[in-house]
Amino acid sequence: MPVNRIWLVRHGESEGNVAASRAEREGAAVIALDTRDADVALSPVGVEQARALRTWMRSTGSSIDEHWVSPYRRARQTLALALGDVATASRPLVDERLRDRELGILDLLTTRGVLELHPEEAARRRHLGKFFHRPPGGESWADVALRLRSFLAEHLDRPVDTALLVAHDAVIMLVMYILLPMDEAELLAFAAAHTVRNASVTELVRTDDGWRLVAFSDVTHLENEGADVTVHSGEADAPHR
Repeated sequence: MPVNRIWLVRHGESEGNVAASRAEREGAAVIALDTRDADVALSPVGVEQARALRTWMRSTGSSIDEHWVSPYRRARQTLALALGDVATASRPLVDERLRDRELGILDLLTTRGVLELHPEEAARRRHLGKFFHRPPGGESWADVALRLRSFLAEHLDRPVDTALLVAHDAVIMLVMYILLPMDEAELLAFAAAHTVRNASVTELVRTDDGWRLVAFSDVTHLENEGADVTVHSGEADAPHR
């Protein structure tokens, strides 16, 4: 039997989220962060959120057959803290295809930074659109979708009924784009109106007619545990959205 239910969890608030939001508020051109993206850790609030997620895991954990996680530290931390002492049937699968979108030369730049330092890229994105614009050295959303198609093709037909995936906001949006499915316009309209909140849970189920969205960016577990609910876009190249 293939996977019939999948939960998509965004990592808790990270030190990168905090630094990026601070830089945008202060009108800085560059985000003050000296850690490579893969090594960015959870913030204290993110740790609290991941621990609050543990309550949800304890109520659902026995129903999850496999756990899939991005190799980035903030995602692995979130899963480890959420699992706590919850027993799992197998070791979580870490896969580089679940990593965050790479921004190339736009990495660590704010809205102001992109416009000031790479106005030609702002113009290219306005022309190409958010889905197909690929920053030099980075990835477009279409590129991320391609690697996710590879991952899903390999794992959704495995003989397990349910899976939990812990990753990043762009990854969650693009898994939805692939499975529901959406076209480019539908995805961009949905993304413009919705944000994947930190440590939130999105649920998809397989039906006779294809996949169906049951819940999006649910943070009831955070509210119940008194953890902060945080909204960080994660899209650092937003000025040309």
